[in-house]
Amino acid sequence: MTTGQPEPPTDADLEWCYDAVHGVSRTFSITIERLEEPMARHICIGYLLCRVADTIEDAGHIPPETQTELLTTYDRLLDPDSEVTVATFMDDVEPWIPDEPNDDWTVVAETPRVLRTFESLDEEPREIMRDPVRELVDGMAMFTDRYAGEGGLRLQTLDELEEYCWYAAGTVGTLITGLVARGASQDRAEELRENARSFALLLQLVNIAKDVETDYHEENNVYLPAEWLAEEDVEIERVTHEENQGAVTNVIKRVTGRAETYLDDAQRYLEIIPETHGNKLSAWAIPYFLAVGTMRELRERPEDVVREGDVKVSRAEVYALLETFEGEVSRSHLAELRKEMAEKPLHQ
Repeated sequence: MTTGQPEPPTDADLEWCYDAVHGVSRTFSITIERLEEPMARHICIGYLLCRVADTIEDAGHIPPETQTELLTTYDRLLDPDSEVTVATFMDDVEPWIPDEPNDDWTVVAETPRVLRTFESLDEEPREIMRDPVRELVDGMAMFTDRYAGEGGLRLQTLDELEEYCWYAAGTVGTLITGLVARGASQDRAEELRENARSFALLLQLVNIAKDVETDYHEENNVYLPAEWLAEEDVEIERVTHEENQGAVTNVIKRVTGRAETYLDDAQRYLEIIPETHGNKLSAWAIPYFLAVGTMRELRERPEDVVREGDVKVSRAEVYALLETFEGEVSRSHLAELRKEMAEKPLHQ
């Protein structure tokens, strides 16, 4: 890959990357704060590489065919054998960066900085990260191309929903697992890989269940399976209309129920994850338990997803969870904590 950036990365570049994650993802910010070096920088940079593609894929103001072209160029940029330069990608994407970019678009605008920081990493983590990031980018390009005529994603079936979840989150799970499994026994590494998909799909399905209104109005995407909406007599373009609240709530419950099927395997992922290379159990356990708490809220008040567009655990519960992991939490206590959070807010 030719970046067109002769200057080496600086400490300021890495510091910017850490600050950028804080701006674009509360969950990953919590994760990275709990990791130690070198894992912290690897996860931070890997996440930002994915975020560039995710922002383009979510951009409602970019025509789908242009989204596909931008994602394809970005994928080629990540290919070490390609002649595409970062200057080429920036020339293509800059017309679509808003005049007053939010945190996500600021990351896109700083793609050269993210890439040169990535290229400064040691070869082993860099090569572990590259293929999963490229798989994510390719998958997003495939979906924007598939629904180019719709102006946004309109997923049709449960299988397609989980296919999308794989590209959006499962690939990130592959990246994480590749990094944390270094040095693990062959059996443990294989078990980690087997359960990584469940861990990723759990988190992504919860996000889809709770963000229906935002996904439609801000991104023009509908991830709830059209076949499930049809069973409730809901037209896909009326997914957030008031008269469909009850019916859409039923579909949200089904997506939440599907997410719950991945809880056990995701918990097993945590029970065996190595704490080496700066990795820490709490970095991944906290997102898991935030998902457990969010599913509890979705079960209790799913109608708020379409009525208020805001179903998540309270700030007080987040603080209580963080405080729990300030001390040592044994892997043997994960099941007990999961049961507690599934029944009531942790701070109560």
